[in-house]
Amino acid sequence: MSIVPAEALPVPRLMPLPVIGDAATGYTATAAPGALPFPIARVYWTYGTPANVLRGHHAHHTLEQLLVAVSGRLDVTLENPAGEQQQFTLERPDVGLYLPGLYWRTIRFHKQAVLLCLVSQPYSEASYIRDYAAFRALANASDTL
Repeated sequence: MSIVPAEALPVPRLMPLPVIGDAATGYTATAAPGALPFPIARVYWTYGTPANVLRGHHAHHTLEQLLVAVSGRLDVTLENPAGEQQQFTLERPDVGLYLPGLYWRTIRFHKQAVLLCLVSQPYSEASYIRDYAAFRALANASDTL
């Protein structure tokens, strides 16, 4: 696998999602062609996580995601291989966080939070980077190229 310098990586960003309907119905649709920066290959959600529990603690090589708090609040901390961190709070079902590959994520769940994940690839354990030291070593590897 080739290593991409941190400054060349796509960046995480908040994305408004199209809202169809009115405030009473609260219907949001994201599956329209071109609505996301990637085609959706998988969808999953996380619920029932106790308040203040941290989840995530991993990165992906190339997999892209859109994270949406469909209920409650999520505090997301992201870090690129160079150690630069960003913080995001998700608490609206009509705003998603675009998350490209090579970002370490830690997600703090608040009371009754439900996280919806739209994903660019089918599940594969090989897509994960679960060792933080190995993740940070990617920055050193790109510096030597």
